[in-house]
Amino acid sequence: MVVDEDSAGQRLDNFLMRHFKGVPKTHVYRIIRSGEVRVNKGRVSADTRVAAGDVVRLPPVRVSERAADKAQAMQAQSARAAPAREFVVLHEDEFVLAIDKPAGVAVHGGSGVSFGVIEQLRMARPEAKFLELVHRLDRETSGILLIAKRRSALKHLQDQFRERETGKIYLAMVRGQWPSNRRVLDQALVKYLLPDGERRVRIAGKDDPDGMRSVTLVKVRDLGAAPLSARTGGETAPCSLLEVTIKTGRTHQIRVHLASAGYPILGDDKYGDFELNKTLGRNDRSSALRRMFLHAWRLQFCHPGSGQVMQLMADLPVELEEFANHVITPSA
Repeated sequence: MVVDEDSAGQRLDNFLMRHFKGVPKTHVYRIIRSGEVRVNKGRVSADTRVAAGDVVRLPPVRVSERAADKAQAMQAQSARAAPAREFVVLHEDEFVLAIDKPAGVAVHGGSGVSFGVIEQLRMARPEAKFLELVHRLDRETSGILLIAKRRSALKHLQDQFRERETGKIYLAMVRGQWPSNRRVLDQALVKYLLPDGERRVRIAGKDDPDGMRSVTLVKVRDLGAAPLSARTGGETAPCSLLEVTIKTGRTHQIRVHLASAGYPILGDDKYGDFELNKTLGRNDRSSALRRMFLHAWRLQFCHPGSGQVMQLMADLPVELEEFANHVITPSA
């Protein structure tokens, strides 16, 4: 088998799993370790990256009819579950698609979600040979999401994200007035599970071996006051609109860093101020907030084809724009 351009840069184990559909992962790793898989006549490991033109020698592999039928059935079920849907396009060419993801939509299926953005796009574009997520956004986060349209573009873009060569700026509104001199949050994060199996993230202890360094930069954009319900006598809650730049892309990084600093994101149902969230959700339409105020606003990266620096921007969604206009104090 010869590796084509679209498969270039892929790990060998992932390359084989796509080729041997229905074959257990354990068997794929077994034939790699045993040396039965050769690339250009040489022995390789599972994490070897294949290149265009590489000759991959594969041993005969039997796939049980039951396993093959199961794999096909799962693919068919996933396809049926996902309705075709297009999203607002911020940029598109032969290498990459950038969309403005709405809040409330997962980027992919799994963990109790039948389908997400990528499955819906594939259904809407049956002629597309390749559509893969470059990165991820939380389900309740809106904004810029990149999808690769070529295998080579996926590797190029993911390498940029991994090496922190991209510029990602979010807009977040938090409870309280953020101190303008506090600009860097450098705290390791660690994942854990709740008793029901739901994933959470917390600040890691000083000596926690599982802690992963996480760096977030914060800049105050505007200050304001969120109106509370009429029952509170017209009281308000101070809040801040922040420009947040992440230097590392950890799960729930912005949400946990801001909350641990004492300034939870408004509307955050995992790490936020739950009583305040309820109050804001009961307000009149223009001053109500019924989702998390976190938006992937700007993204800078090098185009995987031309090498040109790309700068994309997604305006605040209408519901966040209305809330911000009602809350932010006009500058004198």
